[in-house]
Amino acid sequence: MNTEVISVATGSKEAVHDITGECLRFLRDIGASDGLLNVFVPHATAGIAIIELGAGSDEDLLSALSELLPADDRWIHAHGSRGHGRSHVMPALIPPHATIPVIGGKPALGTWQSVALVDLNVDNVVRKVRLSFITGG
Repeated sequence: MNTEVISVATGSKEAVHDITGECLRFLRDIGASDGLLNVFVPHATAGIAIIELGAGSDEDLLSALSELLPADDRWIHAHGSRGHGRSHVMPALIPPHATIPVIGGKPALGTWQSVALVDLNVDNVVRKVRLSFITGG
């Protein structure tokens, strides 16, 4: 298995970060052929989504998460910024991982699909993401 940890500067506001380019670079650098790419964020308050980006879907996702998980004082897990507890619930909706088939060294994503890091936690400005490739047999 080939693996690498990348850092993603998420900043101090809720965001959806496109990490497709980093996934492509990783696969190219290791000389990947056919297999599986696993993308994993080892944080309790972030997730990985396969989603269309750049056409408003990222803003729609943040809006939907804001409605589902409001940043208010209802959360029992209440340390950090206001509504921080919702960030700990989010990975149940947007899991901290995704596995993508790789064919001929390229992720087999659909035409409009991208790999995105979803981060609602404004208290952490940098996230780690582990990229792992398992060669097919």
